[in-house]
Amino acid sequence: MNKRLPIQEIWVYLSGSPLLALILTLAAYQIGYALYMRSQRNPLVNPVAIAVLLVAVCLEALDMPYAKYFEGAQFVHFLLGTATVSLAIPIYRGLNGLRGRVFPLLLALVAGGLTSILSAVGIAHWLGADHAIVGAMVSKSVTAPIAMGIAERLGYSPTLTAVFAVITGILGAMLASFVLDGLGLKVWWQRGFAIGVAAHGLGTSRAFSVHPEAGTYASLAMGLHGILGAVAIPLLAGYIPTF
Repeated sequence: MNKRLPIQEIWVYLSGSPLLALILTLAAYQIGYALYMRSQRNPLVNPVAIAVLLVAVCLEALDMPYAKYFEGAQFVHFLLGTATVSLAIPIYRGLNGLRGRVFPLLLALVAGGLTSILSAVGIAHWLGADHAIVGAMVSKSVTAPIAMGIAERLGYSPTLTAVFAVITGILGAMLASFVLDGLGLKVWWQRGFAIGVAAHGLGTSRAFSVHPEAGTYASLAMGLHGILGAVAIPLLAGYIPTF
């Protein structure tokens, strides 16, 4: 008969395995999502924000280096690109609804993208941020997988850029509803497109949880913003002061 392993031996095994980081990441998000649903989907109870805080606390308590954590978390990181591409499905299903809306949507896309870059770079300059931080702000306006590629191409830190992109998405998902309500914006496709441009994947996830039309236009905005950013940001980066 096999003897049951003591808890200490199980912990020693898990602490040295990438499996711990994966379990920690999934469990933290599950806790965040449960709290989000219990709050009746209150945007301020963002499951990703809760998961980030829980993981950070656990890493500090376990004294686990980020490199060690990423050995397991990279499996979730790999799915970022897959999840982004899969948003093509709701975009395709919503193509018929674009009739008569192409010009205002493109105008909003360009205006939103420029505002996101210039405001972030301007605030970073005003606060006295160094070159690395200001440079990461240039490409953080698009969804994280694409932003990391743009940052690497421009010679900036993909990791730092991803951090800023995720923070942007979290804040957008939490605050967008209040901002749009304050502006009196009630039409779902307009709300969804605005959230998709400003808050990337996290905002899109929030939009889908509120209304399917908002989610469809949010995914459309995120996809178009990613394509436009991947092409335009490297071309315009030389004209954006980062010092």
